Amino acid sequence: MNEKIKKNLERLKELNIDMFGKDFLLTWDKTDDEIEATVLFTEILNEMHKNNISTKVFDSGIAVPIFRDNSTRTRFSFTSACNALGLGMQDLDEKKSQIAHGETVRETANMISFLADVIGIRDDLYIEEGLKYQKEVASALDFGYGEELLHQRPTVISLQSDVDHPTQSISDLSKIKDYFGGLENLKGKKLVMSWGYSPSYGKPLSVAQGMIGLLSRYGMDVVLAHPKGYNVMDSVLEVAKENSKKSGGTFTVTHDMKEAFKDADVVCPKSWASYSVMEQRRDLLHAQDFDGLDALEKACLLENKEHVSWEYTKEIENLTNNALYMHPLPADVTGLNCEHGEVSREVFDANLKETYHQASFKPFAIMSMIWLSKFKNPIAKVEELLEKNTPRLNK
Repeated sequence: MNEKIKKNLERLKELNIDMFGKDFLLTWDKTDDEIEATVLFTEILNEMHKNNISTKVFDSGIAVPIFRDNSTRTRFSFTSACNALGLGMQDLDEKKSQIAHGETVRETANMISFLADVIGIRDDLYIEEGLKYQKEVASALDFGYGEELLHQRPTVISLQSDVDHPTQSISDLSKIKDYFGGLENLKGKKLVMSWGYSPSYGKPLSVAQGMIGLLSRYGMDVVLAHPKGYNVMDSVLEVAKENSKKSGGTFTVTHDMKEAFKDADVVCPKSWASYSVMEQRRDLLHAQDFDGLDALEKACLLENKEHVSWEYTKEIENLTNNALYMHPLPADVTGLNCEHGEVSREVFDANLKETYHQASFKPFAIMSMIWLSKFKNPIAKVEELLEKNTPRLNK
């Protein structure tokens, strides 16, 4: 047996895991053991695929992605993850469904789920509404399964909401663990989640919130850096503060970019809109006030330009402790896809391998979330596949 897989299985047997039949919407709804289990299964499934061992565990069934916002990495990660487990795919295109004719969330959720095992939802456009919608779908499925209308209760996986982006942050944690050689090695390391200048507006807060909400569990010195006014949700700040207190780490918020990056070990400079802007944007979108949206965009872009210096350059990188550069992608790269952006092309190109490696964990993170939800004994199920050692591809 692969030594890494063996070591992870041994560790898994020491953990208290209670994820069977449960959704994955927020990382802070999971225990420390359950988060570690998700990362360990991410690694195991990654190693199995790398070593040409089949991970197919479904004989039939479908996965249903619902993308209410654009996506490349997460969309393809969800599709490839479900396919690797043996599930077919059927997108829910709301414009082509009866939702356009007034079909309710409860009805839609049940009608798509008779033979579905997983529903993945990205809903990050509307602040205070994305997570609410995911929970409404989950509640509808509880009704259908409880009334024995559904033979199985599909697992709901958040592919990003207005609050959290768990598939991204689990991928980030997997990358950081791999880079530093173990979760136990993260204690005392400095992680900076920083706002970065962007020539666009309206980017969700949930990447930044997901990062501080998860990485604050590991005794790290977590810093959230942004210009004044680019606030994230107070509720997530409280999660980060509480996690840091429990783990023996620290959590601070600063508006000084250079001070933030000084002696950092991990950095993620990424643009987001302020909470207040997202509130205004939500109301204008609902009202279909396109003139108002244009005016808001212009005002926000002017405000962004006041902070064009918030760019991760070689000068800023030199302040760090040779930090691991991270980004969920796509990045706004100065001189590549924009005139001024979050990161200089010099720094981005030098770290390209690391950011692509970071992204490569996401399909396996999604597989892990599904695996832990679908099997009462997820360890025994993976051991069964390892024993069979069925080739994924007969070369």
